[in-house]
Amino acid sequence: MILSRHDSVASSLPLQALLIAVGRAVKSAVKLFLVAASPRRGFRSAALRHCLSGLACVLLTALLSGCQTVSYYRQAIAGESVILLRRQSIPKLIADPKTPALLKAKLQTIVQIRQFAADQLLLPPGQSYLKYTDLRRSSVVWNVNIAPPLSLEPMTWWFPVVGRAGYRGFFHEQPARRYAGAFAKNGWDVYVDGVPTYSTLGWFDDPILNTFIDEPDSYLAEIIFHELAHRRLFVPGDTDFNEAWATAVASEGLRRWLLATASPQAVDRHRADVAKDHQFVDLVMAARGRLQDLYANTNLSDTAKLSRKQEIIAQLRASHSELKASWGGQSPYDDWFAEPINNAKLNTISAYYDLVPAFDALLRANGGELEKFYNAVAQLAKLPFPERHRQLQSYLSHAPQQHS
Repeated sequence: MILSRHDSVASSLPLQALLIAVGRAVKSAVKLFLVAASPRRGFRSAALRHCLSGLACVLLTALLSGCQTVSYYRQAIAGESVILLRRQSIPKLIADPKTPALLKAKLQTIVQIRQFAADQLLLPPGQSYLKYTDLRRSSVVWNVNIAPPLSLEPMTWWFPVVGRAGYRGFFHEQPARRYAGAFAKNGWDVYVDGVPTYSTLGWFDDPILNTFIDEPDSYLAEIIFHELAHRRLFVPGDTDFNEAWATAVASEGLRRWLLATASPQAVDRHRADVAKDHQFVDLVMAARGRLQDLYANTNLSDTAKLSRKQEIIAQLRASHSELKASWGGQSPYDDWFAEPINNAKLNTISAYYDLVPAFDALLRANGGELEKFYNAVAQLAKLPFPERHRQLQSYLSHAPQQHS
């Protein structure tokens, strides 16, 4: 995040206020890593950097045990603090004649999307997305996903405030890859995913980041709707529920945004893109289902399972090639298939899309009225984990066979 004006204010904080800020950062930075996108970078003030880092260690040592744990939360606090210090006002950037024309146009679109989210989608923007941060890199956080070689059950980590999550986020790529590499050496399936967006779930006023500002307007809208859905509702310890809920809201929000603002041709292109998404997700989920059956087979040795696993993954790649040919030889998923595929990587698709049809069905059951839909989801969120998912599964029986 951004500005020297904020640096000077932060560096003059009295000790008591700084302690409060760090205390809030402990919680918010933890939340930050659990939603699909996070932050980065260094402070302009070295004195402030060392002060924050030192205070963070004192607080965290009192709350947590283990040097590795303290180090992890210390970098989380540092990363979020950098974002807060580097923010710039979007209205001021729009009014500034020195702001590049392309950036100014994007920021103006953000203002419109944000207003649409509040007025038409009933999502709570608060003070989020009123500022912009240039992090000068392509990802805001790197998520580490880990799973056993013969199981689709993801490794989870416990975090204060938010409970368990199926991934662990880092503000810098190298520490993330070192952490994942230690598990890979012991035979685990690992996947390190660079993420362009993030949400602090309302703890801080999230900015627009350079990591996604250059995306098409429809993608910007979908990102903002997704993150604001997290801000409206977040269930500690239930990654699949949270991500499917936010994905469903973003999908419906984008549909309404395009109908209200885009040309018929743009709407048609979006529908074609959604259809491709459904086909891609169907391929992945089908492969995942075959792997689940394989891993549950007690008649096969581990060696045989590992061999068959690679055959299933090869079949998935072949299916994508066929699908790509049917799309005219181009696919938006080439990058995904270009890298190794394993259980940890497949789990990231499941987390975002497996339950989305259930939320879509619940929206239809409420006549497409967002407030009724949101209230129904809020009631689900109050239920214990098993009952919450049992009720969602009951909606799946009324859902069309698609994941969006």
